[in-house]
Parts: sequence; structure tokens; C-alpha cells
Amino acid sequence: MIHLEKNETKAMVAVHGWSGILLGLLLYAVVLTGAAAVFAHEIGAWSAGHLATRSSFEQPIDATIRRLTAQTPKQYHEAVNLFEIGDHGLGVFFHRHELDAKGVPTESGIYYQVDNGGRVLASVTGNVDEIFGPRNDDALSAFLVDTHVRLHVPNPWGLLLTGILGLAMLVAAISGLLIHRHLFKDIFTLRRRASPVLVNRDKHSVAGTWSLPFAFVLAFTGSFFSFYGTIGVPVVAMAAFGGDVEALTEAVYGNPGTPDPRPAAMGNLDRITTDAIRRTGEVPTFIAIEKFGRADADVTSYHNPREGDLEPVALLYKGATAEFVRAKPNVGALPSAGGTLVGIMGPLHFGNFAGMLSKAIWFGLGFAMCYVTYTGMRLWVVRRREESRALFWLERTLTVVGFGLPLGLVASAAAFLVTMPLGTSVYWTTAAFLIASAAAILAGILARSNDQLTTILKAATGGIMLLLPLLRLFVAGGPGWAEAVGAGQPVIAALDLAFAVAGLWLIRDCWTRAPRPARASEPMLSPAE
Repeated sequence: MIHLEKNETKAMVAVHGWSGILLGLLLYAVVLTGAAAVFAHEIGAWSAGHLATRSSFEQPIDATIRRLTAQTPKQYHEAVNLFEIGDHGLGVFFHRHELDAKGVPTESGIYYQVDNGGRVLASVTGNVDEIFGPRNDDALSAFLVDTHVRLHVPNPWGLLLTGILGLAMLVAAISGLLIHRHLFKDIFTLRRRASPVLVNRDKHSVAGTWSLPFAFVLAFTGSFFSFYGTIGVPVVAMAAFGGDVEALTEAVYGNPGTPDPRPAAMGNLDRITTDAIRRTGEVPTFIAIEKFGRADADVTSYHNPREGDLEPVALLYKGATAEFVRAKPNVGALPSAGGTLVGIMGPLHFGNFAGMLSKAIWFGLGFAMCYVTYTGMRLWVVRRREESRALFWLERTLTVVGFGLPLGLVASAAAFLVTMPLGTSVYWTTAAFLIASAAAILAGILARSNDQLTTILKAATGGIMLLLPLLRLFVAGGPGWAEAVGAGQPVIAALDLAFAVAGLWLIRDCWTRAPRPARASEPMLSPAE
């Protein structure tokens, strides 16, 4: 039990309410898109019809890299990044480190997109801001991630905004904890026969109390990621390295040793990937080759956490000989508590440390946080609606955002499925979201009542959800269930079912809540008759 004086409790209630209402709508958007982004990889496979299940790093890549090296200008042989793209294809970025026009460290080079058979699909030359972005086959998953990370606001302002939202979430979680006088009792208190206001308050309290630990983790890790690059790195660089961000990066992430710039052929990369998979039990998520083509070249292979662990794994190899050197801390040259803390931030935030199980739990908790955020704002408005009738606009706004955002997301998914075969999905995925959002705003203005607005938005969302499996199969030309399951991609059938069930549930909910016309009663006969 938590005991606070009456005045302190009243102050905490005010802090809790205002911290939620001032930034609650944006926080709701970040958490909802974050819940969807947990399954960004699976949504990408579902939407684009990816059937390959074998990682590109489980196949020979050494010959491909040597072929690309021969056709890449020497000026970009300073470093190479390798990572998976699309249907287990390979992204290869030959680049050099330099400063942009503002003196900010950047990288420029040639980015090759290679399919899982080793064929080059495309190549782009430029700096990182110009060549990396959504592709036609991953526009939907990239849209979800970008919305969650920075709300499509240009850097660094988008990251700063989501960082502030994370802090607001932390304030709301702490103040919500303090105003619960009977915390453990509130976990199980759900009065179903009470007034609608009390029932909704109980649901809000139960969902919020159960998800409090997740709220702390999500808010802290999200704020860390948002502020790390925008504030943390520049401040530390200014304080300890005279503003030299590149020197800071080398000190924190580099591999100390005696420089040896003599030219040397790279060792066999297939030997490195095979050994890294054997040591970790996980395929690499990213491979970085520094000082490429030199005798002192370093190859770092990054992996998801081992089974039963939270900290990602990084292995260091000698580039010239492909010899294993040591397990490398994610931060610094030696293992440290700070490095471990930084390393577990990603798995804790994205919930990818235990495969589909942890992702499912993170999705459920994220959905609960969306419910807590939305119902908290609703309770705040309903409680004050009688005091100030001018708050009706805020109630409409809550409904437009609360139910219009899911409508925009499923509309963007539908647009992606329709336009991906045409090669225009990068444009129309975002455009459809904006069009659906504008339609939701228009409905908020024209609807006769808030209940009617809610029904319209929920019915539209449910209808599009029912269409998504059909669009994927018949318009986008995606694989059928038997083919997908046979290829080892049951997630395609699972998401089809999930969209269909959710769509049916929304349509049924709208139908059951729709007002029924009263039956005309039999005319009463007067005594005279």
C-alpha cells in the first residue's frame, strides 16, 4: 500500500492527468505504432510475400563480396557494412568516412542490393541520407518503424519529440503508481455491475497496474534511444573530445590496436559467418568491416542475444586471416556494467530477445498501454465534460485519433498491397495514411454524435481489415496458405487470420452497439371504443 497525504495525492492526480492529456495523443500514436513495429519483420514478410527462410549469412557470400569489390571504386574501400534486406537478400555498403557541409561526420559510398541468389538488383551512390530509405518491397514495415521512431518529423526533432513523450510516459507511470492507495487490491478490482464511469475507471486501473513494469521499461529505453544520438553523443563529444564525434565513436566502438596500413586481401568471409553462427547459435544481424583491404582489417559480427540471455553478442575477427579474436563488448574495449546496460536497451525496448514469444508479450503489453493511454484521456474528459461544455471538441479529437490512427494504418497496408506490384508503394503507403487521416478528421467534423463517429471509424477499420487478406492474395499476388506454410513462413497465414478475426470483431461490435428502432406499439383503444 502507498500512503500519501490528501494534498499530495491531489497533486499527484493533477500531475498524472495533465501529463497524460497534454502529450497523450502523441504518446498513443507512438505506443500503437510501436506495438505494430514489434512485428515489423513479420509484417514485411506477410505484405511482400517473402518465402525465403534461410538467412543470406547462412549461404556463401564471399564470392559475391569479392566480385562487388572488384567493381567498386577504390575511394570507397575504406569500410564495408553487410546486412539482410527484403526476402533474405543482402545489403552491401562500400563507403568512406567524411564530414558533410556542416562538419557533421557522415558516410558516402555505393550501396548494392543483392538477392538471396547473389544477383545485384540495384546499386545507389551517395551519402547515407540519400541512399538508405524504404524500398518498394518493404515500404509498409519501414513506414511503421519510422512513425514509431520519429513520427515522420525530420531529424533531430522527431527523435527529440519521441524522447519527450517517453519522459511524459515515465511521469504518468510514476504518478499513476503513487495515486493507487491500494495497489495490489486495484490489480484485481473490476466492478462489472457498477456505473459505466466506474467500470471504465476500473478497467483503466487494472490495465495500467498490470502494465506498469512494461511502461517503465518502454519509457526509459525509448527515451534513451531518442536522446542518445541527439543530445548524449554531442554533449560527451564536446566535453571529452573537443567536439570530435568521430573520435568519440572510435573510442567507444572502435578496436584498439597497432595500425598496419599495408594492403592485404581479405580473409574468407564464409569462414567468419560459419564460425560466428556456431559460436552464438544465431545468424548475424549486421557485419561491419573496418579498414577494408588492409593488414589490420577488423570484422565485427553482431548477433541477437543467445537463448536465455538479454545482451546482444558481438564477435571480433581479423579481416586478413578470418581468425576469431574475442567476444567484443557492445560499448567500450572491455566488458563493463555500463556497456551491458546499453546492450540490453534494444532487446528490452523491441522485445526481440526470445523470438516470437517475447514479441507476442511485448505486443500485448503495448496494446494494453494504448488502452490505458486512451481510456485515461477519456476519463479525464468525461469527468470535466459537465464543468466545461467547450471540452466536446477534445472528446471528438480523442475519438478521431484513437480510432482514426488504426484506420490510417490499415489503409496504408491496403495501399501497399495494391501498389507494390506497380512499383509505387513507397509513395502510396504514406499517401493512403494521410488520406485516411483526413477522412477521419472530416468524419469528426460532420458526425452527429461522438457515438456515431466511433461507429463509422471502427466499421471502416474492420472492413479494410477483412479486405487485407484478399488484397494480399489476389492483387499483390502473394502466396497461398499451403505454399507459405510449406515454405516455412506460417506467419503469412497467421497474419491473414489475425486481420480477418479482428475485422469481424470490429464489425460485430459496431452491429451490436447500433441503436435498434423501437417497435411500433399497438394503438391503444379508448374506453369509448
